[in-house]
Amino acid sequence: MLRDADPKKFADIYVVCGRTDMRLGIDSLAAIIETQYHLPVFVPNTLFLFCGRRANKIKGLVWEGDGFLLLTKRVEDGHFTWPRTSTEARCLNPHQFDWLMKGFSIDPVIKEHTPSRSA
Repeated sequence: MLRDADPKKFADIYVVCGRTDMRLGIDSLAAIIETQYHLPVFVPNTLFLFCGRRANKIKGLVWEGDGFLLLTKRVEDGHFTWPRTSTEARCLNPHQFDWLMKGFSIDPVIKEHTPSRSA
């Protein structure tokens, strides 16, 4: 379901970088969003994604206007490529969400470069 979700249906999609304790529930994850990242959690159709240490499971938290929806996805073979070096919540575009759900990195490996002079 999460892999097939249309990212254009979400107002915003945030990846909470780093590691999150996957034992946490709705209230604890919502508190992390508000206290650590100072983001409003009660915005309808905003998806917040969390990942644990092993990176084979992610949790998604969505406010639907009348309550929270907590989604969990665990891959049986493989893992998610998750940004670990930062303690920020990053907003994803639809392409990055699609990459993440397919197991690719959300950060491009090849970057554009404009040389200052020729060799």
